[in-house]
Amino acid sequence: MAGTHQYSNLVEVLERSVQQHGDRNLFGVKAGGDWRWHTYQEFGAWVDQFRGGLASLGVGSGDRVAVISNNRIEWAVGAYATYGLRALYVPMYEAQLPKEWKYILEDCGAKILLVANQSIAEKVKDFPKEIASLERVVAFDGSPQDPTSYAGLLAAGKAKPRASQQPAPGDTAGLIYTSGTTGKPKGVVLSHGNIASNINAIHALFPLQTDDVSLSFLPWAHSFGQTVELHGMLSMGASMGICEAVEKLIDNLAEVRPTVLFAVPRIFNRIYDGLNKKIEADSPFRKKLFRAALANSELRRELESRGQSSGWADFKHGLFDRLVFSKVKARFGGRLKYAISGGAALSTEVAKFIDNVGIMVFEGYGLTETSPIATANSPGARRIGSVGKAVPGVEVRIDLGANEENDGRVGEVQVHGPNVMQGYYNLPDETAKVMTEDGWFRTGDLGYKEADGFVYITGRIKEQYKLENGKYVAPAPLEEQLKLSGFIASAMVYGANRPYNVALLVPDFDALRGWAKAQGIDKSGRALLDDERVLTLFRAEIDKTLSDSKGFEGVRKFRLIEEDFTTANDMLTPKMSLKRRNVIKAYEGELNQLYS
Repeated sequence: MAGTHQYSNLVEVLERSVQQHGDRNLFGVKAGGDWRWHTYQEFGAWVDQFRGGLASLGVGSGDRVAVISNNRIEWAVGAYATYGLRALYVPMYEAQLPKEWKYILEDCGAKILLVANQSIAEKVKDFPKEIASLERVVAFDGSPQDPTSYAGLLAAGKAKPRASQQPAPGDTAGLIYTSGTTGKPKGVVLSHGNIASNINAIHALFPLQTDDVSLSFLPWAHSFGQTVELHGMLSMGASMGICEAVEKLIDNLAEVRPTVLFAVPRIFNRIYDGLNKKIEADSPFRKKLFRAALANSELRRELESRGQSSGWADFKHGLFDRLVFSKVKARFGGRLKYAISGGAALSTEVAKFIDNVGIMVFEGYGLTETSPIATANSPGARRIGSVGKAVPGVEVRIDLGANEENDGRVGEVQVHGPNVMQGYYNLPDETAKVMTEDGWFRTGDLGYKEADGFVYITGRIKEQYKLENGKYVAPAPLEEQLKLSGFIASAMVYGANRPYNVALLVPDFDALRGWAKAQGIDKSGRALLDDERVLTLFRAEIDKTLSDSKGFEGVRKFRLIEEDFTTANDMLTPKMSLKRRNVIKAYEGELNQLYS
């Protein structure tokens, strides 16, 4: 277990880790087919140099340094160098549209913009002329001969260093812009104290060690990836391999061999789907063996929840682990102990499946506005299906009055503690809307809390809608269930003020084409999706995945669509949340037809 030191700012986090873990590996990067690891000492030196480089451009206390980049060492160097000048770091995603970058840069009043590569530099080259505050664009891959490139600024800072300053806990560390599913992005103001309180909670709850390794693919531009993985792992003296790209995830897992995996449900769903498809393709004997192994794991967990155990079940588990589960874990590198899920609700079915194969799942909950962790499952306090208990120093309550369908249990989840944001940047009215009179943050999420403190999330208030019969529906949990089908890649459930629910479904086309070929169906495109046999297949998949839902929550009609929801077509936010309004607008005709 890590020490009990209480951090108050992110500069202290870095400097303490460099001092204590200088010769340990911090970041691994794959280049030219090989992984190269860099130590805490190397990283600390780069931060010192880049801080001097930023200072040479006039960056000082309160200035905004923005960045457009996927995860890479330079991203983290830029962040910690900025903190050491008591300036603010404002991250954006490479996947965002240039108009969104421009809006955020104008809104926050950025002085310097760091960009990942020349391609992005070309897209933003006119921004300094168009945005009054913006003075310079710095490319991470710029020429060392250019004094205002990343390499040039490292050299400038080496020649003329600038000592770090220790920010006060109340000083702003950065702005993280929310994805804007319902309007323009809002800048969430997070202080050093906000983020440090989350780091302290991680140290109190999780037994991570200096020899733990993660594969970093969650974007640091999002609060979960940034606080929990980047700052959290760095504060532990642990190591992070930086994933080349999400499509290289499986390859990189085998190469980095992580002990801990930080991911969102979409990734766990993909793992679950892949393993299930592999099992179905196996021989009848191996299929039976795998099912027996899962059933034994389920029994052991049931006994554990009652404080009991079985020597025979434990013996069988050891056998199954060698024969079955070790091969599954080998796909993740063979060393994975913990899987930490956040960002959205993880299906209980998926969580149990991953837990059953011997990878301990910890689900947490929070929002950018809570830095982000508000609740978490932890060793010794873990309940699959829940998002855990409030983390140290934080309180959670349920406001039953915020739920129109007041059943005496489910209400709005509200949070109070040192993790709650300072507010939305330059939006006092918006800030006031999400804070109660007695200083609690309104999350906008529906949920309930058990007597022993475990919290459960049931949906978003804004997404919840009422059917014609007066019944309330939270669509997101239904969509997650639908996506557990090996044939469904994406889903949107709809039914506001309508007689029943309908759904737009994006097939997993590889799985569908394989099935169609086996059935002798020689069609493609729209003709394949409209084939009666295909529609019968999807009807059965809907009924199977939603079999545990309430009757009125069922999906009565559906439409198969050819184009997936992506950030490129503006149907998903950069953190992969559905932009419902955009999907409904784009498919208004199809949705209306489902009710005709």
